[in-house]
Amino acid sequence: MQYYKPEPEKSRIVCLLCRHYCKMKEGQVGICGVNKNVGGKLETLVYGHPSALNVDPIEKKPIYHMLPGSAALSFGTVGCNFKCPFCQNWQISQETKVNEEIYVSPERMVDLAVEQGAESIAYTYNEPTIFYPYAKDIGLIAKERGIRNIFVSNGFESPEMIEDMKGWLDAANIDLKSWDEDYYKKVLKGGLEAVKDTLRRMVAEGIWVEVTTLLIEGENDSDKDLEEMAAFIAGELGRHVPWHLSAFHPDYKMRDHDWTGIETLMRAKKIGEDAGLYYVYLGNVPVHGDTHCPDCGELLIDRTGYNVTVNRLEDGRCPKCNRAIEGIWK
Repeated sequence: MQYYKPEPEKSRIVCLLCRHYCKMKEGQVGICGVNKNVGGKLETLVYGHPSALNVDPIEKKPIYHMLPGSAALSFGTVGCNFKCPFCQNWQISQETKVNEEIYVSPERMVDLAVEQGAESIAYTYNEPTIFYPYAKDIGLIAKERGIRNIFVSNGFESPEMIEDMKGWLDAANIDLKSWDEDYYKKVLKGGLEAVKDTLRRMVAEGIWVEVTTLLIEGENDSDKDLEEMAAFIAGELGRHVPWHLSAFHPDYKMRDHDWTGIETLMRAKKIGEDAGLYYVYLGNVPVHGDTHCPDCGELLIDRTGYNVTVNRLEDGRCPKCNRAIEGIWK
């Protein structure tokens, strides 16, 4: 597809990758800093130029309900369309200088996944929406070779991109960073309603979705906000959508802020469970991330850190009561 819309009468193009819909005259770049109007066409300056590349457990994304215990080839580029002051990958996300000496073609990226025994490719570390043309070219090849595709994203994709994703993207972990539209707009430079819309659309398109909220005490952890978040996930996305509650640690522009306490995480977990969510997990803390059957309570998957030590699922079902457990298991 074409990732931009020409507006020749205004001598500019409109980038369609995310909901900022940046309007760029010749030579201008968008908010992300890495998509540029070159000769009246959109050029993704980071295409083929990853800045971080690792093999991670899929649980680290975090994705808990797809291929547990498997490896995900994970990469990102420079650039981002948000300005989160707590970003843990700010060295690349808030950077726009591209190292063109490093080039990895889409074909080679998939080869690397195969060589490393990875069952999926995760587009992560920075915001993958801004390098969507590169991601999709990789993803289509990966799909042909039986490798799954995962977005780890802030959820600011345009509806056009979500429509385009449904044929090749298998799963996404979407950040729900706050329940305050003003905070999203003023601090993060995004939008809450846009992220909620993205979540609804992805679920509707059949993409497996998991949601992550980084809890920052005093910023987004009030009972009211958490109750409304949980009600939104359960009521509009589905009680089966996993909610990952992660502990904040001081980083980037928030190094003087306290770490999130385990008590805050446990309080939020109870709120999620009280809202009817089947699967609520804690992250960035030394606790088990176990999956239990929502019907009979049987322990299905035992996770210690990022390691799966027990997986009792049988063809995606609870071995005790035969309930189908939501997710992608093969």
